[in-house]
Amino acid sequence: MSAGDPVGRRAFVVGAGAAVPAGGAVSPAEAGVVDGPLPDFHQALKAELDFPLAWGTSPVRDFRAWRRTARAKVEEHLLVDREDATPYDAEFDRGPQGDGYTRELVTLSLTRHERVRAALLTPDGPGPFPAVLLLHDHGAKFDIGKEKLVRPWYDDTRLASARAWTDKYFSGRFVGDELARRGYVVLCADALGWGDRGPITYDQQQALASNFYNLGSSLAGLMAREDARAAGYLAGLERVDARRIAAVGFSMGAYRAWQTAALTDHIKATASVCWMTGLKEMMVPGNNTLRGQSSYYMLHPGLPRFLDFPDVASIAAPRPMLFFNGGLDPLFPTDGVHVAYDKLRAVWHSRRAEERLHLKTWPELCHVFVDRMQDEVFRWLDAVL
Repeated sequence: MSAGDPVGRRAFVVGAGAAVPAGGAVSPAEAGVVDGPLPDFHQALKAELDFPLAWGTSPVRDFRAWRRTARAKVEEHLLVDREDATPYDAEFDRGPQGDGYTRELVTLSLTRHERVRAALLTPDGPGPFPAVLLLHDHGAKFDIGKEKLVRPWYDDTRLASARAWTDKYFSGRFVGDELARRGYVVLCADALGWGDRGPITYDQQQALASNFYNLGSSLAGLMAREDARAAGYLAGLERVDARRIAAVGFSMGAYRAWQTAALTDHIKATASVCWMTGLKEMMVPGNNTLRGQSSYYMLHPGLPRFLDFPDVASIAAPRPMLFFNGGLDPLFPTDGVHVAYDKLRAVWHSRRAEERLHLKTWPELCHVFVDRMQDEVFRWLDAVL
């Protein structure tokens, strides 16, 4: 092909990975993109992912040194500066008291760029109390964020939307309110794109993420940094016992929970419901991740060249961690969950802390956090905090 020849579609998509057959014809079976948006050489790319910084594979044999090394590698790939010294400068809007706890809206600076409004629930009594950083899901539902988990006393429209959401996924419960009634301080903020910080639409996510990259930053990295800063804010409240703070979340919130525990030692225990898998087992035709869009909130470019999802979560070892998944969950194939659980189990075993790791599959359930799952999480939190 001379310099003046147009580049054929096959050559452009696949490049040096395949040659255009004689005569220039390309059959559908030879297309450069297969199974939807996967490149036809995706199996070769997956085979190259051996996660060389995982505990047990990494040349770093001292666990504390490994934690520092692995955390630094994650932080490097967030593409967002480490926690800055911006004062939280919290402003409170007190809500109604009742049911054994006080409701407040708190507006604070999680980064130097933006003020964020969060729901803060405090049990009645003198304290200090154990606390939960509660992290909302994705669900492609952007009109509500924190309201998915904390009953919005301040907005009837959001309340109607939130009630429908809790009926669908949480057995009609507001998980944050349940925790506050049980004696936990609860902090729950909107991630960028939800509630007060949105709403965006589903098909705007990829453009938003792309614009972050063009600005030298990262949408997923911002969410990670904000969650870690929120944990620091919670630890600094006089009403909170900083030795007893947990991160709890469902779906994307579960991802955020174990990620936060990996990034900050403020989190002493973690409960993650319906988000854990091996990366390679998730990257299969038909999986939701392949659609892009929502996955950009959980995408740190280049990090899979070093660490798998359970490897990142293991940075929090040997602190107590709970992972639940639904056996019928279409988002997380069973083989991926097994791979992740095996990796997690090996790390906690290496620390002689198997009793601090609670792994469970609910074979009859899909992608939900229903009342019986919640009750088991609540009992577990009471035991480990």
